Amino acid sequence: MIICILGRQPALGLAELESRFGAAAVTPLGEHAAQVDAEANDVPAHLLGSVVKLAYPLTTFDTIDWPTILEQCRELVPTLAAGITGKIKLGLSIYGLHTGLKMLQRSGLELKKALRSSGASVRIVPNNALELNSAQILHNQLTGELGFELLFIRDGQRTHLARTFYVQDIDDYARRDFARPKRDAFVGMLPPKLAQTMLNLAQVRSTQRVLDPFCGTGVVLQEAALMGCSVYGTDINQRMIDYSRTNLAWLKDAYGLDLDSTLEVSDATNVTWQPPIASVVCEGYLGQPLSALPPQPKLQRIMDECNDIAAGFLRNLHPQLLPDTRCCIALPAWADGRDFLHLKVVDDLEKMGYNRVSFTHAANSALIYHRPEQVVARELLTLTVKELH
Repeated sequence: MIICILGRQPALGLAELESRFGAAAVTPLGEHAAQVDAEANDVPAHLLGSVVKLAYPLTTFDTIDWPTILEQCRELVPTLAAGITGKIKLGLSIYGLHTGLKMLQRSGLELKKALRSSGASVRIVPNNALELNSAQILHNQLTGELGFELLFIRDGQRTHLARTFYVQDIDDYARRDFARPKRDAFVGMLPPKLAQTMLNLAQVRSTQRVLDPFCGTGVVLQEAALMGCSVYGTDINQRMIDYSRTNLAWLKDAYGLDLDSTLEVSDATNVTWQPPIASVVCEGYLGQPLSALPPQPKLQRIMDECNDIAAGFLRNLHPQLLPDTRCCIALPAWADGRDFLHLKVVDDLEKMGYNRVSFTHAANSALIYHRPEQVVARELLTLTVKELH
């Protein structure tokens, strides 16, 4: 068993884990985490975009009362350090429990005292928030032999204690996002983490051939290549194909990949793609960038344009895929302050020959990638192709 700490939008992480390991193997733990019935070596941590930390479960307390938890931890923590020589670095992260930052800092000092009473040398990693972030964990080497990040995770009226053994490599994600030679803010900048999540929602596996019909600067192709896939990108814009080609060449050199790629200029609404296609993962046309919601007539024009392109693409795609082919497609949704405005095509998927996958642990309505300041969000549609009669 392992415990996963989920990212900023936990529903994305739950759906990603369910797609990767199956619903029966995933158990949500409160609002921030999930338990996965798998061995650590079987979890491709670096390929999970919406999982921030992985941890080994240590014990479960039948309480959510912090003083009671702390008292039990004072007795437990010294046993974790038994046999360790060298200075221990100890960090604490709290998920869902009612305690303040000052109380957490005092608790760290108490656990340090308990460790020192058993002969251990200890340094506390100070908290700026209730959870240590990835940068703090990496900088302080808390996943190393002398590092201990202890996670306290509320799950109903119980609290799980776990020890982190992996945290997302934020520097590598930043490299794949910002160090690529070609970027274009106007066409949208799909984060590599989100591309990974989408590939996992599509259940992509290494050696498969993945198609991105709106490849842009090649972020999906890049992440699929890092998973060991053959990648096939098309785009209506020659400049985007040139950008993808340059970025994939950079990726090949930077990561030493044996890269199998095909890039073509084409219109996704009428092109005939080259088989075979094992899965389709893409971000469709999102419309023009917006810093604020425009007046209704203009917004409707934008939505109609996006809907026409998405519908044309999905109609063209269906007959070119084998039944049961699984896809993940991001389409635009617009935040109107209360909810999201969706494309009409989302309601017509079944008539067009697609089944939308339903998840056990995450509602489809929650699978919208969005930041509070953004107007245009990405609605993630996980689809399978059905045979039309």
